[in-house]
Amino acid sequence: MKITVVCVGKIKEKFYRDAVCEYLKRLSRYCKISIVECTDEKTPDGASDSEERQIKEKEGERILSRISDSDYCIALAIDGMSFSSEGFSSHFSDLMMHGKSSITFIIGGSLGLSDGVLRRADELLSFSRFTFPHQLMRVILLEQVYRSYRIMNNEPYHK
Repeated sequence: MKITVVCVGKIKEKFYRDAVCEYLKRLSRYCKISIVECTDEKTPDGASDSEERQIKEKEGERILSRISDSDYCIALAIDGMSFSSEGFSSHFSDLMMHGKSSITFIIGGSLGLSDGVLRRADELLSFSRFTFPHQLMRVILLEQVYRSYRIMNNEPYHK
């Protein structure tokens, strides 16, 4: 299984970088995983709706340029499907059993994802109705993917 996380922006805080590195190390025994960072656009204070839409479009173009036509894409979006950890593990396992050998997760920037990225996605996934910083969302996603593999392999995991 090949997993790619395409995300907008770099992680500046060391504690987030350390957490990401730890989960990448843990996941390396289950799959080939990589993170692809796209440059984020600066959002001016008081940006208009039109300016925000343009920013999302620019970031969206960068995201789409890093996705293969054959990738199964899961975009993280508040309006997406929600799962328990066990349900996500089951869904993830079903994707693999149905021939999805390359899965790309997409994490947008501070303004979210462009319409073009949302249309390209094969499914939308929500971890919560809450809004999280995209740096933290990267850690949460990796932790849940790791947890999914632990569940699939009947290995202990923290409940």
